[in-house]
Amino acid sequence: MSRGLPLGKGRNGKGNCMSDILLEMKNITKVFPGVIALDNVNLKVKKAEIHALVGENGAGKSTLMNILSGTYPHGSYTGDIIVDGKVCEFRDIKHSEKAGIVIIHQELALSPYLSIAENIFIGNEKARAQVIDWDKTREDALVLMKKLGLTDNPNTPVNKLGVGKQQIIEIAKALAKDVKLLILDEPTAALNEKDSDNLLQLLLELKKHGISSVLISHKLNEVSKVSDAITILRDGKAIETLDVGDAPIPEDRIIKGMVGREITDRFPKRTSEVGKVVFEVKNWNVYHPDDPERKVIDDVSLTVRAGEVVGLVGLMGAGRTELAMSLFGKYYGQKISGQTFIDGEEVRLSTIPKAIEHGLAYVTEDRKQYGLVLIDDVRHNTTLASLRQVSKNLVINEHEEIRESEKFKEALNIKTPTILQLANNLSGGNQQKVVLAKWIFANPKILILDEPTRGIDVGAKYEIYSIINMLAAQGLACVLISSEMPEVIGMSDRIYVMSEGRFTAELDGKTATQEEIMRNIIQR
Repeated sequence: MSRGLPLGKGRNGKGNCMSDILLEMKNITKVFPGVIALDNVNLKVKKAEIHALVGENGAGKSTLMNILSGTYPHGSYTGDIIVDGKVCEFRDIKHSEKAGIVIIHQELALSPYLSIAENIFIGNEKARAQVIDWDKTREDALVLMKKLGLTDNPNTPVNKLGVGKQQIIEIAKALAKDVKLLILDEPTAALNEKDSDNLLQLLLELKKHGISSVLISHKLNEVSKVSDAITILRDGKAIETLDVGDAPIPEDRIIKGMVGREITDRFPKRTSEVGKVVFEVKNWNVYHPDDPERKVIDDVSLTVRAGEVVGLVGLMGAGRTELAMSLFGKYYGQKISGQTFIDGEEVRLSTIPKAIEHGLAYVTEDRKQYGLVLIDDVRHNTTLASLRQVSKNLVINEHEEIRESEKFKEALNIKTPTILQLANNLSGGNQQKVVLAKWIFANPKILILDEPTRGIDVGAKYEIYSIINMLAAQGLACVLISSEMPEVIGMSDRIYVMSEGRFTAELDGKTATQEEIMRNIIQR
């Protein structure tokens, strides 16, 4: 994609780092009730530098950046923020943006029904005498879009665009605010490989124009690919800052700093004891919910056995999530046809309650929107899918609910001071464990896991993998949907390859390779 910005020099477009310090955070300490989130953390970012910030979930990365962006205002922490040699006391986000610091959160802050141009200047409107100048808005939006390689009509509503383009619109918003330092929190978590590469290339091009970036990411291959320096946080402390230099830093070296130990095997070993077929789908067809002529799932059939982990892999848009959601109580799609069998008996999974009743559970890829009630506590989230187990005559037995929630907190190692903690206050990895606890508590026979490790760190991933293996060992039939091919290969007994709504191959998980998977993806 041509963006109209020149590339930098050196490895992967990197130029020589300037010696001038743009940002210095000195002795930053932040305390929440009962928790020291940041303990005397120091960070330096140079001008025209891409500086990665890595660490396990809960290490303090987002907290540090929320302090820098003014989300946590001056006075709510101790320590100093120095930008261009001046001590700054940011009261709010607007205050930090005036200093040239802009944060882009993992959940994009775009208004879906407004146009590209409106979103670029939202909160920063082009106005005269308090009246918006729409011609100027569109004209300036086009200039920024051209710089970033966006060729869409600026009047296009952003909900008509893919996530990759929406990320670029967020960056255009930042450029409209004369950004000096761009903070990106997991910017590629929801992107496919092509869009991720485009975004990383854009950061390198922005760097050539003197714009620094702080990149928070769990994708360590991307971190080492574009970063000039990598600061590792662990348990609220800055452990070390690594200078990337001319050669990438091995992922194992970064992981050791993150978790404090060597991880020699990314995927825990499991001895498969596969039993009878528990779940079978025959000739499953689904049409798009908004277009009755557009077939999304085309004549798909699959089987999953007791104690088996079946991987489902494909590029974004292949139909993996649509398949899972249509099976789970026909939550997605229209004109759905086909048969579903559980333990050899045909069942009608026409609603979500019926799906749960028959033993089907679905761990959604979007835990914050669909998996959890974020404003409620761990206790209530754990029992939410099967309240019958902790109630009698429609009255919940709170003592039983607490006992069950405590049991899952211990069994899944959910790191929270209390089960009364709000789900929103947990790290991503621990939120995912609560989602798993909710569905395990429902006693399912079949568990569909859609991107179960998205946006969580390597240590938390290992724990999630161990939980999946434990469930398979107990006889559950597991379906694992993932965009990460090494994850699918490392965890699956069998793998279905999906492309354009159809299965193109069924592979043995023990012998499958990424190259073989890609061949079967693109053969259509």
